[in-house]
Amino acid sequence: MMRLTGKKVIALVDEEFEDLELWYPVHRVREEGAEVHLAGEKKGKTYIGKYGVPAEAEYSFDELDSSQYDGILVPGGWAPDKLRRYPKVIELVKEMHADQKPIGQICHAGWVLISAKILDGVTVTSTPGIRDDMENAGAIWKDEAVVVDGHIISARRPPDLPPYGKAFCDALADK
Repeated sequence: MMRLTGKKVIALVDEEFEDLELWYPVHRVREEGAEVHLAGEKKGKTYIGKYGVPAEAEYSFDELDSSQYDGILVPGGWAPDKLRRYPKVIELVKEMHADQKPIGQICHAGWVLISAKILDGVTVTSTPGIRDDMENAGAIWKDEAVVVDGHIISARRPPDLPPYGKAFCDALADK
């Protein structure tokens, strides 16, 4: 049996997600046995990544109940600026945070956590382009490949995907 068998994870999608930042963690978590559900504003809609890779939403945000999931992945790219505008996305992230479930965020995904107002005093990383945003939200920002602060796992950019994927899986396995 793989160590994440029986675990369920939400992966958020919207237009112009960073292709690798969505698919690498999704495949990494699935390789360890977890079930991953892609969720977008509209169930059945195919969203296109920045470089043309598609992702079909298996669920709409409104269909999701955070109590049925063990963690959430937020991809980078330009999608986070859209994702943070959906009240249900913010609600899911806040609930995951309240329940101390693993929240994975990479690159610009920090914008979603900022909008959920869960970063005050949390040590994180992100693309350097949103460092000021992260710090203004109360986060302690570090320029490191991966930063784990409790249940919040953050990474900077695609080259950091291998240690990010491992750190998220480790957090999920420990939960």
